[in-house]
Amino acid sequence: MGHGHDHAHDAHAADRGRLGIAIAIIGAFVVVQVLGGFLSGSLALLADAGHMTSDLLGLFVALGAAIVAARPATDRQTYGYRRFEVFGALANGVILVVVAVAVAAGAIGRLVTGAQGEAHEVAAGPMLVIAVLGLAANVAALLVLRGGSSRSMNLRGAYLEVLGDTVGSALVIVAALVILTTGWEAADPIASLAIAALIVPRALMLLRDVMRVLSQSTPAETDVAEIRDHILGTRGVVAVHDVHVWTITTGAHVFSAHVEVEPSVFAEGRVGDLLDELGGCLDEHFDVGHSTFQLEPSGRGRQEQATHA
Repeated sequence: MGHGHDHAHDAHAADRGRLGIAIAIIGAFVVVQVLGGFLSGSLALLADAGHMTSDLLGLFVALGAAIVAARPATDRQTYGYRRFEVFGALANGVILVVVAVAVAAGAIGRLVTGAQGEAHEVAAGPMLVIAVLGLAANVAALLVLRGGSSRSMNLRGAYLEVLGDTVGSALVIVAALVILTTGWEAADPIASLAIAALIVPRALMLLRDVMRVLSQSTPAETDVAEIRDHILGTRGVVAVHDVHVWTITTGAHVFSAHVEVEPSVFAEGRVGDLLDELGGCLDEHFDVGHSTFQLEPSGRGRQEQATHA
Protein backbone atom coordinates (compact mmCIF):
# COMPACT_ATOMS: atom_id res chain seq x y z
CA MET A 1 0.00 0.00 0.00
CA GLY A 2 2.81 2.40 0.88
CA HIS A 3 4.60 1.68 -2.38
CA GLY A 4 1.44 2.47 -4.37
CA HIS A 5 1.00 5.72 -2.46
CA ASP A 6 4.61 6.72 -3.19
CA HIS A 7 4.15 5.86 -6.87
CA ALA A 8 0.99 8.01 -7.09
CA HIS A 9 2.77 10.87 -5.28
CA ASP A 10 5.68 10.68 -7.75
CA ALA A 11 3.24 10.66 -10.68
CA HIS A 12 1.45 13.78 -9.42
CA ALA A 13 4.77 15.53 -8.82
CA ALA A 14 5.82 14.69 -12.38
CA ASP A 15 2.51 16.07 -13.69
CA ARG A 16 3.09 19.35 -11.85
CA GLY A 17 6.60 19.51 -13.32
CA ARG A 18 5.23 18.94 -16.83
CA LEU A 19 2.69 21.71 -16.38
CA GLY A 20 5.36 24.10 -15.11
CA ILE A 21 7.58 23.48 -18.14
CA ALA A 22 4.64 23.85 -20.54
CA ILE A 23 3.65 27.16 -18.89
CA ALA A 24 7.19 28.47 -19.38
CA ILE A 25 7.19 27.48 -23.07
CA ILE A 26 3.73 28.85 -23.91
CA GLY A 27 4.13 31.96 -21.75
CA ALA A 28 7.42 32.88 -23.41
CA PHE A 29 5.82 32.78 -26.83
CA VAL A 30 2.42 34.37 -26.18
CA VAL A 31 3.87 37.90 -26.02
CA VAL A 32 5.76 37.37 -29.29
CA GLN A 33 2.67 36.05 -31.04
CA VAL A 34 0.38 38.86 -29.81
CA LEU A 35 2.85 41.52 -30.94
CA GLY A 36 3.29 39.71 -34.26
CA GLY A 37 -0.46 39.58 -34.79
CA PHE A 38 -0.83 43.33 -34.33
CA LEU A 39 2.22 44.15 -36.45
CA SER A 40 1.20 41.86 -39.32
CA GLY A 41 -2.50 42.65 -39.13
CA SER A 42 -3.33 38.93 -39.20
CA LEU A 43 -6.58 37.94 -37.49
CA ALA A 44 -5.62 34.28 -37.79
CA LEU A 45 -2.39 35.01 -35.92
CA LEU A 46 -4.30 36.97 -33.27
CA ALA A 47 -6.82 34.12 -33.05
CA ASP A 48 -3.98 31.68 -32.54
CA ALA A 49 -2.46 34.05 -29.98
CA GLY A 50 -5.80 34.21 -28.20
CA HIS A 51 -5.96 30.45 -28.21
CA MET A 52 -2.43 30.27 -26.83
CA THR A 53 -3.42 32.76 -24.13
CA SER A 54 -6.34 30.52 -23.21
CA ASP A 55 -3.86 27.63 -23.18
CA LEU A 56 -1.72 29.58 -20.75
CA LEU A 57 -4.68 30.36 -18.49
CA GLY A 58 -5.79 26.74 -18.72
CA LEU A 59 -2.31 25.53 -17.82
CA PHE A 60 -2.27 27.78 -14.76
CA VAL A 61 -5.69 26.43 -13.76
CA ALA A 62 -4.45 22.87 -14.31
CA LEU A 63 -1.33 23.50 -12.26
CA GLY A 64 -3.34 25.01 -9.42
CA ALA A 65 -5.75 22.06 -9.48
CA ALA A 66 -2.84 19.60 -9.51
CA ILE A 67 -1.26 21.30 -6.49
CA VAL A 68 -4.53 21.23 -4.54
CA ALA A 69 -5.23 17.63 -5.62
CA ALA A 70 -1.92 16.52 -4.09
CA ARG A 71 -3.11 17.43 -0.59
CA PRO A 72 -3.76 14.40 1.63
CA ALA A 73 -7.20 13.16 2.66
CA THR A 74 -8.75 14.52 5.85
CA ASP A 75 -11.77 13.73 8.02
CA ARG A 76 -13.60 16.47 6.11
CA GLN A 77 -12.33 15.48 2.64
CA THR A 78 -12.22 11.70 3.03
CA TYR A 79 -11.30 11.10 -0.63
CA GLY A 80 -8.71 13.86 -0.56
CA TYR A 81 -8.72 16.72 -3.05
CA ARG A 82 -8.26 14.82 -6.32
CA ARG A 83 -11.68 15.98 -7.55
CA PHE A 84 -10.10 19.43 -8.00
CA GLU A 85 -8.43 18.00 -11.11
CA VAL A 86 -11.91 17.61 -12.55
CA PHE A 87 -12.79 21.21 -11.63
CA GLY A 88 -9.61 22.28 -13.45
CA ALA A 89 -10.72 20.36 -16.54
CA LEU A 90 -14.15 22.02 -16.30
CA ALA A 91 -12.53 25.48 -16.26
CA ASN A 92 -10.38 24.55 -19.25
CA GLY A 93 -13.43 23.38 -21.20
CA VAL A 94 -15.29 26.63 -20.53
CA ILE A 95 -12.23 28.70 -21.55
CA LEU A 96 -12.01 26.77 -24.82
CA VAL A 97 -15.66 27.48 -25.67
CA VAL A 98 -15.31 31.21 -24.91
CA VAL A 99 -12.20 31.51 -27.08
CA ALA A 100 -13.88 29.63 -29.96
CA VAL A 101 -16.89 31.97 -29.91
CA ALA A 102 -14.70 35.09 -29.79
CA VAL A 103 -12.49 33.89 -32.65
CA ALA A 104 -15.48 32.94 -34.82
CA ALA A 105 -17.16 36.31 -34.24
CA GLY A 106 -14.01 38.20 -35.22
CA ALA A 107 -13.50 36.09 -38.35
CA ILE A 108 -17.10 36.50 -39.53
CA GLY A 109 -16.90 40.25 -38.94
CA ARG A 110 -13.75 40.52 -41.08
CA LEU A 111 -15.27 38.39 -43.87
CA VAL A 112 -18.34 40.63 -43.92
CA THR A 113 -16.29 43.84 -44.10
CA GLY A 114 -14.12 42.27 -46.80
CA ALA A 115 -17.19 41.42 -48.86
CA GLN A 116 -18.25 45.06 -48.56
CA GLY A 117 -14.99 46.15 -50.15
CA GLU A 118 -13.17 47.20 -46.99
CA ALA A 119 -9.82 45.53 -47.51
CA HIS A 120 -7.67 44.59 -44.53
CA GLU A 121 -4.00 44.31 -45.43
CA VAL A 122 -2.10 41.40 -43.93
CA ALA A 123 1.70 41.24 -43.75
CA ALA A 124 2.00 37.58 -44.69
CA GLY A 125 5.79 37.40 -44.28
CA PRO A 126 5.94 38.21 -40.54
CA MET A 127 2.74 36.21 -40.10
CA LEU A 128 4.44 33.12 -41.56
CA VAL A 129 7.61 33.46 -39.48
CA ILE A 130 5.72 33.87 -36.19
CA ALA A 131 3.33 31.03 -37.02
CA VAL A 132 6.26 28.68 -37.64
CA LEU A 133 7.80 29.66 -34.31
CA GLY A 134 4.41 29.17 -32.64
CA LEU A 135 4.14 25.70 -34.12
CA ALA A 136 7.55 24.81 -32.72
CA ALA A 137 6.59 26.10 -29.26
CA ASN A 138 3.36 24.13 -29.26
CA VAL A 139 5.05 20.92 -30.36
CA ALA A 140 7.57 21.31 -27.54
CA ALA A 141 4.76 21.81 -25.00
CA LEU A 142 2.88 18.80 -26.39
CA LEU A 143 5.90 16.55 -25.95
CA VAL A 144 6.16 17.69 -22.34
CA LEU A 145 2.47 17.12 -21.53
CA ARG A 146 1.96 13.88 -23.44
CA GLY A 147 3.41 11.66 -20.71
CA GLY A 148 0.65 12.40 -18.19
CA SER A 149 -2.34 13.05 -20.47
CA SER A 150 -3.64 9.47 -20.26
CA ARG A 151 -3.47 9.37 -16.45
CA SER A 152 -5.04 12.71 -15.46
CA MET A 153 -8.22 14.34 -16.80
CA ASN A 154 -6.82 17.67 -15.69
CA LEU A 155 -3.61 17.15 -17.66
CA ARG A 156 -5.56 15.80 -20.61
CA GLY A 157 -7.54 19.05 -20.72
CA ALA A 158 -4.28 21.00 -20.88
CA TYR A 159 -2.89 18.61 -23.50
CA LEU A 160 -6.01 18.99 -25.69
CA GLU A 161 -5.75 22.77 -25.52
CA VAL A 162 -2.14 22.76 -26.69
CA LEU A 163 -2.92 20.11 -29.33
CA GLY A 164 -5.64 22.34 -30.76
CA ASP A 165 -3.29 25.30 -30.80
CA THR A 166 -0.70 23.21 -32.63
CA VAL A 167 -3.22 22.56 -35.38
CA GLY A 168 -4.14 26.25 -35.24
CA SER A 169 -0.52 27.26 -35.85
CA ALA A 170 -0.42 24.93 -38.84
CA LEU A 171 -3.55 26.58 -40.25
CA VAL A 172 -2.00 30.04 -39.80
CA ILE A 173 1.06 28.83 -41.73
CA VAL A 174 -1.19 27.62 -44.57
CA ALA A 175 -3.09 30.94 -44.60
CA ALA A 176 0.17 32.92 -44.70
CA LEU A 177 1.44 30.83 -47.62
CA VAL A 178 -1.84 31.35 -49.51
CA ILE A 179 -1.65 35.12 -49.02
CA LEU A 180 2.03 35.21 -50.04
CA THR A 181 1.45 33.22 -53.23
CA THR A 182 -2.00 34.44 -54.32
CA GLY A 183 -2.68 37.64 -52.38
CA TRP A 184 -6.07 36.25 -51.29
CA GLU A 185 -6.38 37.84 -47.84
CA ALA A 186 -9.69 36.13 -47.05
CA ALA A 187 -7.54 33.10 -46.21
CA ASP A 188 -6.71 34.82 -42.91
CA PRO A 189 -10.25 34.98 -41.41
CA ILE A 190 -11.11 31.60 -42.96
CA ALA A 191 -8.18 30.08 -41.11
CA SER A 192 -9.53 31.73 -37.94
CA LEU A 193 -12.92 30.08 -38.47
CA ALA A 194 -11.20 26.73 -38.97
CA ILE A 195 -9.34 27.20 -35.69
CA ALA A 196 -12.63 27.95 -33.90
CA ALA A 197 -14.26 24.89 -35.49
CA LEU A 198 -11.43 22.70 -34.21
CA ILE A 199 -11.68 24.04 -30.68
CA VAL A 200 -15.40 23.40 -30.10
CA PRO A 201 -15.57 19.58 -30.47
CA ARG A 202 -12.58 19.08 -28.15
CA ALA A 203 -14.10 21.42 -25.58
CA LEU A 204 -17.45 19.63 -25.70
CA MET A 205 -15.80 16.21 -25.35
CA LEU A 206 -13.85 17.41 -22.34
CA LEU A 207 -16.95 18.94 -20.75
CA ARG A 208 -18.87 15.70 -21.40
CA ASP A 209 -16.21 13.70 -19.53
CA VAL A 210 -16.25 16.22 -16.69
CA MET A 211 -20.04 15.97 -16.35
CA ARG A 212 -19.82 12.17 -16.24
CA VAL A 213 -17.53 12.43 -13.24
CA LEU A 214 -19.44 15.20 -11.45
CA SER A 215 -22.77 13.39 -11.93
CA GLN A 216 -21.16 10.20 -10.57
CA SER A 217 -22.05 8.24 -13.70
CA THR A 218 -20.59 4.81 -14.25
CA PRO A 219 -17.22 5.18 -16.04
CA ALA A 220 -17.66 4.80 -19.81
CA GLU A 221 -15.26 1.86 -19.99
CA THR A 222 -16.91 -0.02 -17.10
CA ASP A 223 -19.54 -2.71 -17.65
CA VAL A 224 -21.59 -3.09 -14.45
CA ALA A 225 -23.24 -6.29 -15.68
CA GLU A 226 -19.82 -7.85 -16.22
CA ILE A 227 -18.70 -6.84 -12.73
CA ARG A 228 -21.88 -8.35 -11.28
CA ASP A 229 -21.21 -11.61 -13.15
CA HIS A 230 -17.65 -11.74 -11.78
CA ILE A 231 -18.92 -11.29 -8.23
CA LEU A 232 -21.65 -13.91 -8.67
CA GLY A 233 -19.03 -16.33 -10.00
CA THR A 234 -17.10 -16.18 -6.72
CA ARG A 235 -17.46 -19.21 -4.47
CA GLY A 236 -19.89 -18.58 -1.64
CA VAL A 237 -21.68 -15.63 -3.28
CA VAL A 238 -25.44 -16.05 -3.71
CA ALA A 239 -26.60 -12.62 -4.94
CA VAL A 240 -25.46 -9.04 -5.32
CA HIS A 241 -27.45 -5.81 -5.22
CA ASP A 242 -27.09 -2.05 -4.60
CA VAL A 243 -24.14 -1.93 -7.01
CA HIS A 244 -22.56 1.50 -7.50
CA VAL A 245 -19.52 2.48 -9.58
CA TRP A 246 -18.29 6.05 -9.94
CA THR A 247 -15.12 8.06 -10.47
CA ILE A 248 -13.32 10.52 -8.21
CA THR A 249 -11.04 11.66 -11.03
CA THR A 250 -9.32 10.04 -14.01
CA GLY A 251 -8.17 6.54 -13.12
CA ALA A 252 -9.66 6.64 -9.59
CA HIS A 253 -12.73 4.39 -9.75
CA VAL A 254 -14.78 3.60 -6.64
CA PHE A 255 -17.11 0.63 -6.17
CA SER A 256 -19.60 -0.47 -3.55
CA ALA A 257 -22.11 -3.32 -3.37
CA HIS A 258 -24.17 -5.47 -1.03
CA VAL A 259 -23.16 -9.11 -1.47
CA GLU A 260 -25.30 -11.94 -0.16
CA VAL A 261 -23.31 -15.05 0.80
CA GLU A 262 -23.93 -18.62 1.92
CA PRO A 263 -24.17 -19.22 5.70
CA SER A 264 -20.97 -21.27 5.55
CA VAL A 265 -18.96 -18.12 4.73
CA PHE A 266 -19.73 -16.75 8.18
CA ALA A 267 -19.69 -20.10 9.97
CA GLU A 268 -16.26 -21.08 8.61
CA GLY A 269 -14.71 -17.66 9.15
CA ARG A 270 -14.10 -17.07 5.41
CA VAL A 271 -15.27 -13.45 5.43
CA GLY A 272 -11.78 -11.97 5.22
CA ASP A 273 -10.70 -14.33 2.42
CA LEU A 274 -13.85 -13.56 0.43
CA LEU A 275 -13.36 -9.81 0.78
CA ASP A 276 -9.75 -10.15 -0.39
CA GLU A 277 -10.87 -12.22 -3.38
CA LEU A 278 -13.61 -9.79 -4.38
CA GLY A 279 -11.37 -6.74 -4.00
CA GLY A 280 -8.56 -8.40 -5.95
CA CYS A 281 -10.98 -9.32 -8.74
CA LEU A 282 -12.14 -5.73 -9.19
CA ASP A 283 -8.62 -4.36 -9.02
CA GLU A 284 -7.23 -6.86 -11.53
CA HIS A 285 -10.05 -7.03 -14.06
CA PHE A 286 -11.75 -3.64 -13.80
CA ASP A 287 -9.05 -1.27 -12.53
CA VAL A 288 -11.07 -0.44 -9.40
CA GLY A 289 -8.60 0.25 -6.61
CA HIS A 290 -11.15 1.28 -3.95
CA SER A 291 -13.97 -1.20 -3.39
CA THR A 292 -16.38 -1.67 -0.48
CA PHE A 293 -18.47 -4.81 0.02
CA GLN A 294 -21.21 -5.25 2.57
CA LEU A 295 -21.52 -9.01 3.15
CA GLU A 296 -25.02 -10.13 4.06
CA PRO A 297 -26.72 -13.49 4.74
CA SER A 298 -28.64 -15.00 1.87
CA GLY A 299 -32.11 -13.48 1.46
CA ARG A 300 -31.18 -10.14 2.96
CA GLY A 301 -31.77 -8.36 -0.34
CA ARG A 302 -35.46 -9.36 -0.41
CA GLN A 303 -35.88 -8.05 3.14
CA GLU A 304 -34.30 -4.72 2.18
CA GLN A 305 -36.57 -4.38 -0.87
CA ALA A 306 -39.63 -5.03 1.28
CA THR A 307 -38.46 -2.43 3.81
CA HIS A 308 -37.78 0.18 1.11
CA ALA A 309 -41.18 -0.45 -0.46
